[in-house]
Amino acid sequence: MRRSTGIIATALAIGVLGAVGADEGGEDPPLPPGPLGETIRLGETLTRETSTHPMTKPYVGNALNCTSCHLDAGKHPEAGTFLGVATAYPAYSPREGRVITLEDRILNCFMRSCDGVRPPLGSEPSVAIAAYITWLSTDRPIAMNPERPLGPGAVAGLSIPADEADAERGRAIYAEKCAECHRSNGQGGKAAPPVWGGRSYNRGAGLARVDKLGAWLKVAMPPDDPDLTEQEALDVAAFVNSHDRPEFRLQDHLPPAEKLGEYNAKADAPGR
Repeated sequence: MRRSTGIIATALAIGVLGAVGADEGGEDPPLPPGPLGETIRLGETLTRETSTHPMTKPYVGNALNCTSCHLDAGKHPEAGTFLGVATAYPAYSPREGRVITLEDRILNCFMRSCDGVRPPLGSEPSVAIAAYITWLSTDRPIAMNPERPLGPGAVAGLSIPADEADAERGRAIYAEKCAECHRSNGQGGKAAPPVWGGRSYNRGAGLARVDKLGAWLKVAMPPDDPDLTEQEALDVAAFVNSHDRPEFRLQDHLPPAEKLGEYNAKADAPGR
């Protein structure tokens, strides 16, 4: 969208995390020393460079990064914020029909939002991103979610039902407010990722739902000054999601069984 630096995309802003937890808009919490701090830094890098970093690129099938939806690598206070997210896990996930961990949730995003292949559970990128998100929940109380895998800052739904969306109205709003960055063909540019087509999120992503995308747009676009009304956000969502994008077939996004997880230890670790 106009002034956009992120995508109209799938489905997580940190502020200062001091002695009483995160405070939106402030400084990052202190970084732990040693390998843990290095792993957290790596996690933030992977969140910002998911589609290009050699550690995560093999698992990504489009042009999106985690930060495309979780603005400012999850440090935006509303648009897919990572603030406090780790406190909600393990959480029950209706989609999977079971309790999942934060790592599970991250890896599932690779399959859906990134239209790629699920990285191995326990692999270096999996652990690094989980460590980064957990770090952004420093000093917050645990509050596991028994209903959905969502953190305390999850994007709130719109008050307008999805069936009141008008894609034709959305087309005009997109041309006025979004096309400058995301382009009239939806393929984006240097600062704005594609919002439909083969390089965007697939139909299994949360933001492939008009209601979910509309709610995200309301708080995210344009990122410097979100100004869409609820109806405008819903209409733009309907227009964006009316375009072609990759289908989602779970079997196409799962690695071979032997690559689903790995023992998390170095070959020369003392305990081996």
